[in-house]
Amino acid sequence: MRILFTIAHFFNPEGSGQHGSLRKDPQTRRIALTTCLTSLKALYGKSQYLIDIGKHKAIPANQDNSYDLDIIVCTTKGFHLLSQIPLSSDFLMHHNTNVEPMLLGFECQAVLKSCLGKYDYYCYLEDDLVLHDPWFFVKLKWFNHHTGNGNLLQPNRYEISPLGAVPKAYVDGNLKPEITAKFQNIREKPQLKGKIMEKLITFNRTLNPHSGCYFLNAEQMAEWASKPYFLDRDTSFIGPLESAATLGVMQTFRVYKPAADYASFLEIQHFGTMFLSLIGNQISVLERQVKSKEEN
Repeated sequence: MRILFTIAHFFNPEGSGQHGSLRKDPQTRRIALTTCLTSLKALYGKSQYLIDIGKHKAIPANQDNSYDLDIIVCTTKGFHLLSQIPLSSDFLMHHNTNVEPMLLGFECQAVLKSCLGKYDYYCYLEDDLVLHDPWFFVKLKWFNHHTGNGNLLQPNRYEISPLGAVPKAYVDGNLKPEITAKFQNIREKPQLKGKIMEKLITFNRTLNPHSGCYFLNAEQMAEWASKPYFLDRDTSFIGPLESAATLGVMQTFRVYKPAADYASFLEIQHFGTMFLSLIGNQISVLERQVKSKEEN
């Protein structure tokens, strides 16, 4: 299987500081980007090995669950950190543009379309997202095999920290219904269920389809690219970043996420603690309810 990853990357130390890409110190962003890129090769590339201590040899590992993959990082106007990350020159391909930084996600869409017919999965990630699940694409393939390509399963984004009120939080909870109502009808097939490894998993249509990423199989990518609104650069869903990552796929597919009780079934880490730090300050914690023996 062949996978294409496109990543929108931007860093300007003279920026406002509102986003991680606009702060003076590049170290956090450099670590985030390096971790994002390294995880893709480590989890899904074919260069994985098991150290045979007795034979003093490294032998291939995970070959039945590894893929041919390409990574294209889209940047703009020379504002990036690619020259500062400790990766070999053949690790990725660099696609430089001159668009406004907030519109880089749309440039990634153009790259994906230009590669139609060459890959089995077409993927987009913001540069501060990190995958940790080697079975991620196995799960996506399982989901679409059983539910059809008209449905798109999005991962739940989360943040982690040893400090603060809680160690882990998923950051893309429900939006107000009116925010996505004109783009999707969540009453259409509102819930799907499937059993995997003897565990029944629930998937819900979501009021917040945004994950800062998407992962489309070849048929889904071709379907989206055929739509008249593809690459129209519409920014009417929250803002340019959210629209580039989410609006087009929300218009094209029924978007699902694993329900809260199964949130970790498909997840992706948002590097940093921007949202997590709100808990205990602007966001209160609802205590976990423990069921009684009679309820179980």
